[in-house]
Amino acid sequence: MSTSFLVYGAVALAVVWSLGIMQWLKGRSSGNEEMVRISRAIQEGSSAYLNRQYRAVGVVALVLFLIIGWALGWTTAAGFLIGAVASALAGYIGMNVAVRSNSKTAEAARKGLGAALTLAFRAGSVTGYLVVALGLLSVGGFFMYTHDVSALIGLGFGASLISVFARLGGGIFTKAADVGTDLVGKVESNIPEDDPRNPGVIADNVGDNVGDCAGMAADLFETYAVTLTAALLLGSRLTSFPLELPLLLGAVAIVASLVGGLFVRIGKSPSTGSGQDGNIMGALYKGLIASLVISAAGFWWVARTFHIAGSSGPGPEQIFHTTLIGLAVTALMVLITDYYTSKKFRPVKSIAEASNSGHGTNIIMGLSVGMESTFLPIIVIAAGIWGAYALTGVYGIALAATSMLSVAGIVVAIDSFGPITDNAGGIAEMSGAPEDVRKITDALDAVGNTTKAVTKGYAIASAGLAAVALFAGYADELSRYAIAAVFELSNPMVVIGLFLGAALPYLFASIAMKAVGVAAGAIVEEIRRQFREIKGLMEGTGKPEYGKAVDIVTRAALRQMIVPALLPIVLTILVGWFLGAAALGGFLMGTIVSGLFVALSMTSGGAAWDNAKKYIEAGNFGGKGSDAHKAAVTGDTVGDPYKDTAGPAVNPMIKVANIVALLMVRFLR
Repeated sequence: MSTSFLVYGAVALAVVWSLGIMQWLKGRSSGNEEMVRISRAIQEGSSAYLNRQYRAVGVVALVLFLIIGWALGWTTAAGFLIGAVASALAGYIGMNVAVRSNSKTAEAARKGLGAALTLAFRAGSVTGYLVVALGLLSVGGFFMYTHDVSALIGLGFGASLISVFARLGGGIFTKAADVGTDLVGKVESNIPEDDPRNPGVIADNVGDNVGDCAGMAADLFETYAVTLTAALLLGSRLTSFPLELPLLLGAVAIVASLVGGLFVRIGKSPSTGSGQDGNIMGALYKGLIASLVISAAGFWWVARTFHIAGSSGPGPEQIFHTTLIGLAVTALMVLITDYYTSKKFRPVKSIAEASNSGHGTNIIMGLSVGMESTFLPIIVIAAGIWGAYALTGVYGIALAATSMLSVAGIVVAIDSFGPITDNAGGIAEMSGAPEDVRKITDALDAVGNTTKAVTKGYAIASAGLAAVALFAGYADELSRYAIAAVFELSNPMVVIGLFLGAALPYLFASIAMKAVGVAAGAIVEEIRRQFREIKGLMEGTGKPEYGKAVDIVTRAALRQMIVPALLPIVLTILVGWFLGAAALGGFLMGTIVSGLFVALSMTSGGAAWDNAKKYIEAGNFGGKGSDAHKAAVTGDTVGDPYKDTAGPAVNPMIKVANIVALLMVRFLR
């Protein structure tokens, strides 16, 4: 059985499967006229933002395409263009399915928790399956057509560029809208979340889609494509492995994710309480566990079937065990992130309890949980690197990262479930749906916060493995061009590079956080203006101007995303050009290590703050309106840009720096 048959067959199956789900979704009811009207406003705002974002990024991409073609060749430039277009397409299609499914999910909640969960997951699965299908098609198809491994670096750069812009722009939009809407609505005006009187509610719901749906899709597409690229790059230097092995792993895992999705179903559901949350999470985890088990079986078949007979390298058992390490890292990262961000466990409850003492203690405890949440993931990542290297050398690290990313289809499906249910809750509130519907959408939304955090933890851990593989590729490229560089601490240039690289994630995150503050300030002023000037708005007789709020935060987000998105490109080039290959190697190492800690701390800490607020809103520590709740809202306001803007954007930033370093190796000294 040929590699091309498996790759194209798996891609075709995922596409056909997704089209079938989309056809099924068309037949579901979108609810009453008010629900449809709200959903359409969210659709229009999301599409308008994404179109403007891609137009802005397109100008940057065009300039880079011409530079890459002139400096590195037009095959590499073509790869850059394919990676950029596929990354944008993954986010765009997924977001459009999501925004057409939010009101359908709210309407399905009238039939019960099971119906709403099924619809939201299936809608999210379209994004997940298309991400891996496009990733495998773009990398595998480009490689099998050109047989030029080096040109794949251009493809990875195109995917990374779109990803960092999508993560930043979408993250700035969603958190500026969320923070601004909550500050004026819940804190200043004392009205409920998603209250239709608040002019920022549509912008808030738009943000969920452009940040958590389109942004995450572009992020994981980029991680998937870059990981395959790193594995193929390292594999091309070896003769003891079939070169197409990473593509084969991706192909069988697509089938595993499709089958695993069929296992997502709810059991006996408690009507209220945290048990309901556990039931929802359990249903989603059934799909993930099934995908991991089926992937493991598929990897064994690949290792046995495509092993090079008579090779002096690792045998099929070692290859298989290396892929199991990637799957184990996935499972452990899910469990650890769930522990630190779910309402059921000690970290979130400790933040909620600290809220009794006021705003300051809530912030202190949230920061503590965020910092604590880095330790266990780093242990898991380090153990994964050690185990994979011990089994199959440096190539094993790339292989473990590939097996970890191969189940991205089901993971992204679980993640995209989050913004869909968040929107469904907002639509239920704004349309005046019955209380039992709102209880179901609230339960789904609370779990969605955890699934989004779990996916970010998964993406960051996979980025850690992928970045190590990319660094190994950088060292290998240096030797290919006969550039002598030894990465030792006795070399002051390496130490200088380490310091500069370690500083990059902090500077990047700082600018991203500041961007949210600036954009949030703009929408705060607009919401206050409408409350002041529109007669009868607070009484419910006047109508807010939702479109103006969306437009203001759109312009602010697009303006603020440019500098941080270009920062890793510019700094990597400057370090390599002026300080040399050794300093650039140190720079990459510093960026990887520092970036992992910053990203993990921010994403887990921010999600814990959010769910601590929801834990109090469920009736604990005084419930809504209590002093503890007000403190928790403050913590959530700080945590929002942590978990949805700066933290997740560090992930593609790390890969951008590594990919740019690979592209400029031939120009180093």
